[in-house]
Amino acid sequence: MSAKIDFKKVLFLDIETVPETATFEEISPIKQQLFTSKTAYQRKEEITPEEFYSRAGIWAEFGKIVCVSVGFFSEFGETRKFRVTSFYGHNECDLLIDFKELLNTYFSSIGHLLCAHNGKEFDFPYIARRMIINRIDLPVTLDLFGKKPWEIPHLDTMELWKFGDYKHYTSLKLMTHILGIPSPKDDIDGSQVADVYYKEKNLDRIATYCEKDTIAVAQLLLRLYNMELLSKDEIESV
Repeated sequence: MSAKIDFKKVLFLDIETVPETATFEEISPIKQQLFTSKTAYQRKEEITPEEFYSRAGIWAEFGKIVCVSVGFFSEFGETRKFRVTSFYGHNECDLLIDFKELLNTYFSSIGHLLCAHNGKEFDFPYIARRMIINRIDLPVTLDLFGKKPWEIPHLDTMELWKFGDYKHYTSLKLMTHILGIPSPKDDIDGSQVADVYYKEKNLDRIATYCEKDTIAVAQLLLRLYNMELLSKDEIESV
């Protein structure tokens, strides 16, 4: 990568989402109809909306955020220190307000960037949509109305890997494997988050998983710039 970035001005992030309710039957009748219509092309004929509802978390209109993990370099040079923390809980509005406060306080100036894997297609718009649904004013870093592409302060490690090939999709798990980065998927994966949330009721486990993905995104950006990966001693949970 030839374009220079200031790693200390990048906020790395990952989100975990779940269906807004534990079961299809718990959403309103009108929303059941809307979900049935929305997923008609994704579902096979033999799969009912009730069976497909376990995937509802991928849509901001039918899901909710249960965890936002962020990481940043507090030191970057001869010595490096990468700090990671999470906003999580059952009250989505509260965790989004806390996340927004972090953005507005520390990552809203010119030159600051948000970075996620597939963030431009998923994480960034999902957060913005859920903020609007929760009646939260968008922070400047997520308010993209009227901005030109080069004015949008976002990095996407999957987009960087595409090198202009817009048909190409590469998962975080695959990229970490081929680039020699320790896999973050050593406990659960995204398809299991809803069960961990609704059945196990284990938010701490979800936050740990989300933080591992956030660290992996930072490792990917380092690797794309041909820099040394972070060691365990350089990573701190706060």
